[in-house]
Amino acid sequence: MSTPETPEEPRSADDGTPAEGAQVSEAEAKLAAQRLERERIERRKAERQGPIAAGAKLSGTAAELLAAVRAVESGEKPPATVFEEARPAPRRPAPEPVRRAPVVPDGPAAPAEGTVGAVREVLTRGGAPGTLAAPAAAALGEAAADLLREDPWQLLRVPGVRPEQADGFARALLGGEAGPGDERRGRALTVWLLEQAAPAGHTVLEMAALTEALGRQGVPAPEDAVRDAIAEGDVLVFQDAIGEPVGEDEEQPVRVLVGLERCALAEESLADGLARLINSAPKQDGAAEEWERAAAAAEGSAADLIRAASGHGLVLHTGGEAALAEPAALLAAAHGMGLRAWAATHSPVGRQRFASRVDGPGVATVAGLLSGAEGPGRDPEGALALDVLVVLDAPQLDVETAALLTESLPDGARLVLSGDPAVLWSVGPGRVFADLAAARACPQVASRRPDPGPLGELVSGIGVGELLHVEAPDKEVVIVPVRDAGEAVHRTVQLVADSVPRAIGVPAEETQVITPGHGGAVGTRVLNAALKERLNPGPGRFGGFDPGDRVAYSPAPGRTLPGRVTGADGEGLRLDCAGETVVVPRDRVEQSVRHGWALTAHQAVGCRWPAAVVVLPGDAVPALSRPWIYTAFSRADRHLSVVHGVDQALPRAVSEVLAKPRTTRLPVLLAPQLPAEE
Repeated sequence: MSTPETPEEPRSADDGTPAEGAQVSEAEAKLAAQRLERERIERRKAERQGPIAAGAKLSGTAAELLAAVRAVESGEKPPATVFEEARPAPRRPAPEPVRRAPVVPDGPAAPAEGTVGAVREVLTRGGAPGTLAAPAAAALGEAAADLLREDPWQLLRVPGVRPEQADGFARALLGGEAGPGDERRGRALTVWLLEQAAPAGHTVLEMAALTEALGRQGVPAPEDAVRDAIAEGDVLVFQDAIGEPVGEDEEQPVRVLVGLERCALAEESLADGLARLINSAPKQDGAAEEWERAAAAAEGSAADLIRAASGHGLVLHTGGEAALAEPAALLAAAHGMGLRAWAATHSPVGRQRFASRVDGPGVATVAGLLSGAEGPGRDPEGALALDVLVVLDAPQLDVETAALLTESLPDGARLVLSGDPAVLWSVGPGRVFADLAAARACPQVASRRPDPGPLGELVSGIGVGELLHVEAPDKEVVIVPVRDAGEAVHRTVQLVADSVPRAIGVPAEETQVITPGHGGAVGTRVLNAALKERLNPGPGRFGGFDPGDRVAYSPAPGRTLPGRVTGADGEGLRLDCAGETVVVPRDRVEQSVRHGWALTAHQAVGCRWPAAVVVLPGDAVPALSRPWIYTAFSRADRHLSVVHGVDQALPRAVSEVLAKPRTTRLPVLLAPQLPAEE
């Protein structure tokens, strides 16, 4: 049965420091970003003084949780007392940015051989596979072996380990002492559940949702488990006011939230950085008259975008593929005024796509911009040396990356977040673009430039919840009904290899298959095997791959680069990704490279192809939603074939199934830092 796509496990970068001026890989750039985030978290932990502002009178479980936080901050065990009422936090100005020198990625230090050996011994004694020794040592540090002996459930900190596996490991080591109510198990499962929630988009979870999930894992006292995790400093707890208090003597309703430190503090840092941009006036390097002349020379919503960016530090821009002409016009106008203006995309494919719309330099990837491998570099204070930054495909920004970007911008810079709000959100914590749109914290410019033709009409209808019947005289949209999984696979291969090249004129290498999940009878694994056999048969002598194979390379969590295998040697598997040569070390091929004739919709976000074949087998119904269908259908430029086996589930999903809600705090954190409404 097909299953919805899930984010790839984090990949480690290779050891070694790149030479000055060398190309820095996205994995290395991600490590640099993570290091910056850790520095920020340590700084924020030092700044946190006293309990978290509550603004409400609490009792019961919520009071105990907040008391636990206070006790942790003071270094004492949490007393079972009621958290006293605190005054609402006053509005505060945006903080001054903290500047840093650029960081050169140096790759993770490999665990010492002795540490790995000691961990392997403990794992073997507990019946766990020895292959987990290196990742366990990397996740738990030098004392990993002792830690696992004392608390076997710490194995859950290793990516890919499931609760039932950790339980079996604990029983083997502890015998009868290992029970479902063990407080060590409850703490570890609390952290594990929050770690699982982060790739699904949550920066925090409501207390009720977290305790319910712990209950499903067999934890007999979920509230105690969360309280223990807070007391040990494994997680943080927050309370956010809901609505306005009715009167002076009335208690203000609050919701109690629990989150991982890295996610929660990144969201706080992002709110600070956004408030600084919103509250500070942009540099008027180009006179107001020049901005107005540039706007007058543009057309329609491009002019609106230029005017909005001229006087505001933060602007949201929404639109589809055709709307990319508008940030391109803004970039050209800024360059014409002598401003340091750059655009940033999430992948080399997106960079290549947008660079064709602008003259001269000025387009980088987000990872390259942050690492210094691309873009203007940083000024002596550590800020990015630019005046205007346009981030494309902005719905793909998670809170950690967005926090790094905003904190890297100098005072007086302009940040424009541009993207299509109807596509799938980031594979990572947060819903930055949607939260900002809902908060109405800055100007929003909606493009009036629709995507053209029958495909544009079809996708526009899906965006508002209607599956339209569109006239497609040149076969821009074709529906191919199928009865079962076997027929779906057969028709998909036939479309890619024969029908689309013959009838539409798009070759197989420019046609992308998109399906809901990796597993199942019509998942990416089955489809890729069938497409390889037809289009590029071979023994897979290079780790399962042959020269000419289309692949999906994941250099970092939530990022997918479509590419093609060009060869292999002693260094590893060689790929061509959007014109760039990438060498994947042998020991990382299995984890980070998949065949790529068929992708999931999450993997396809940010890319477009001349033709797309979207496969909807009968068992795909649970995975279908309006954002998924919108994203999959909008990946085609000229032709879309839909292998249709879900009957009326498709129009129902378009009209009724919206994006799954995400629990975030950005609007609450941002509100006190914005000017009061008059």
